[in-house]
Amino acid sequence: MQSPVNSLKPNCVVLLGPTAVGKTSLGVQLAAEYGWEIISADSRQVYKGLDLGSGKDLSEYSAGSKKIPYHLIDITTLASEYNVFSYQQDFYSLFKTMRSEGKMPFIVGGTGMYVDSVVRGYDFVPVEENKDLRAELDKLSLEELGKKLLELRPNLHNKSDLLIRERVVRAIEIETFRQSPECAELKKRTGPRPQIDSFVIGTTLERDVLRQNIKLRLIERIEAGMIEEVSSLHEQGFSWERLEKLGLEYRYVSLFLEGKIDSVQTMTDELYHAICQFAKRQETWFRGMERKGVKINWLPRTSDRKARFDAARQLIEDNVL
Repeated sequence: MQSPVNSLKPNCVVLLGPTAVGKTSLGVQLAAEYGWEIISADSRQVYKGLDLGSGKDLSEYSAGSKKIPYHLIDITTLASEYNVFSYQQDFYSLFKTMRSEGKMPFIVGGTGMYVDSVVRGYDFVPVEENKDLRAELDKLSLEELGKKLLELRPNLHNKSDLLIRERVVRAIEIETFRQSPECAELKKRTGPRPQIDSFVIGTTLERDVLRQNIKLRLIERIEAGMIEEVSSLHEQGFSWERLEKLGLEYRYVSLFLEGKIDSVQTMTDELYHAICQFAKRQETWFRGMERKGVKINWLPRTSDRKARFDAARQLIEDNVL
């Protein structure tokens, strides 16, 4: 949770923002300045092999001759499902280790739910598959499943989950367990989460500049071999369905390779608009975090990298160090 006024100094720094605003380069500059290590908060960069499409840009993790250590990138494969609970648990482990070594955990990323799960301390519990419940749910239509989930969770935020059967089933499974006596007992045994007092910095750009960045970066990635990357992943045995579920670049390139989009140009145009919509959803998520009490210290909306770095450095020196 956020540190109250006049409390102890923050024990975690966060740099968030939508896609294509230069978070990684700014994060690397700040990490180099203060001797920090970067903890990525990106739901696709955790996967090995998702490089160009996820914007991994590992070459950016250096300042001059100095390599900046990074974490939670390339830690699993597409053979497994990594989710926000996985991220939170991995972060907690890193947080405890880094704080014991006197280091400042520094999160850099744009996956709002991943960041939010740490900053506001989502209350997660591991939920195993319930075969009996799934057998009952198999008899229901997608619409009936959606109604059941909304009965369990009237305040459901991500309504897009209602469109995918397996996600609805899993959400019902999780919520059913969360409301059970077994869950209450498990929480007693697992003990408290680490106390995280985060200082959150936000960076974004004016809408027209952001869209221009998105278009330029998309073209660069296609020219660098993004289509070939997705084709290679499929050749390694990952189904089109698995790749499409990764969203955005992986979804649209997969559709093109399957022959469901007729040309590279059409794919590029459709993907560009999808990424622009995604950036808007990211900013909406961050505004939602602010409404729920998270203070985000926004940097100037300028393309001047030095100006943003100087503003971020001033915020850190006034509030963190």
